[in-house]
Amino acid sequence: MATRQPGAPVRRITVDSGAAELDRWPYTLPVIKQVAAEGLSLDPGVTVLIGANGSGKSTLVEAVASAWARRITVFKQDWMQRALGEPSEEDSDLHRTIRLEYTKGGPNGGLFLRAERLHSQANNFSGRGRWEQRIGRAILSQSHGEGFLEILRGMTAEPGLYVLDEPESALSFDSCLALLAIMADMRAAGSQIVLATHSPLLASLPGARLLELSDAGLGDVEYDDSSLVQSWRAFLDAPERFHKHLL
Repeated sequence: MATRQPGAPVRRITVDSGAAELDRWPYTLPVIKQVAAEGLSLDPGVTVLIGANGSGKSTLVEAVASAWARRITVFKQDWMQRALGEPSEEDSDLHRTIRLEYTKGGPNGGLFLRAERLHSQANNFSGRGRWEQRIGRAILSQSHGEGFLEILRGMTAEPGLYVLDEPESALSFDSCLALLAIMADMRAAGSQIVLATHSPLLASLPGARLLELSDAGLGDVEYDDSSLVQSWRAFLDAPERFHKHLL
């Protein structure tokens, strides 16, 4: 569904309830149930999803990425775009019922980066497409984290929707800081980012909208009030308290 109003690539996410089996997973997940009932408006810049394992972060972002791939009309054979359009075996069928309200005539670039699959995807498509042309060297010649960051740096000049699923799993602390700067540059250039993360560092991006997923669904949360930040602070302040119960 398109809108002629100016704005971000994707304005709102909904679920076609008529095409979904709402009594089956993943529609029984609280976050998906809420999106199906109410829809979800995206921040025009960066939306950050946080929450425990199993809360539905990856399930939602995978479906959004696949739905956006249906909008992309250029570079379909590029390995990153192809990765967008081909959900993995572990993905749900949510991508078939997700609907995106997008800006007509707005930016239509973008890609889906799932950190644990980057190397295997690069191996299948290395040497093809414009990514390596922009980077100037083969993706596989770099470390996992370096390749991840180089791809995103190359995309700053191509506005669109960028979906990142737990990129911190491929990145060191310093590389996460670099990713913060890259995401800020991408946002300034007109791109929209949806990020699922367990990293309090990445969640700290100034101006980002922070959504916390829980058994109650999802809702806006301030950085300092989020369970992610409070848990990390409690651990770093006194790790021995956790060790006492765990070890």
